[in-house]
Amino acid sequence: MRWRIHGERTVHDTPWVRLRSLDVEQPDGARVAYDVVRLRDLAVTAAVDDRQRVLMMWRHRFVTDTWAWELPMGLVEDGESPEAAAARELEEETGWQPSALRELVYAQPAAGITDTQHFVFRADEVRRVGEPTERNESDRVEWIPLAEVPGMIARREIVSGATLVGVMALLLEARLP
Repeated sequence: MRWRIHGERTVHDTPWVRLRSLDVEQPDGARVAYDVVRLRDLAVTAAVDDRQRVLMMWRHRFVTDTWAWELPMGLVEDGESPEAAAARELEEETGWQPSALRELVYAQPAAGITDTQHFVFRADEVRRVGEPTERNESDRVEWIPLAEVPGMIARREIVSGATLVGVMALLLEARLP
């Protein structure tokens, strides 16, 4: 059952959010207007050290007025690969630089309403290169034991969708033979 797009028009357009109205044909033949949010892709890094700790940031999200732990993440810039964006964001937000990244998990967080893709990478070797250069992201960066992550999720100390996908993938990897 495939939906067909016959056209698209701009409703609202900013560098952050693009709201579009699509003229779609549903599988039953009905043509309807369907609003979608077009967002830039997101790159996320789960840095894990040899003590099985993950590097996280304590953040305030003003939109929801909540505080929670998150993995370093940011938007993929035009012409930039998701892997390069993940490495850049890790360094800018935490002051740690990865020696290598490998894809941990890929997600489409809300494919029925938005086209954004989330690319989550794992870094097993990182080195401290200085203080974070991005001053508006977090005032706390800490290495959190992976064993504590399930309790943090249960207590709603980790709520970001991209972070949840990343840490759950880490936990799955740790449990697989």
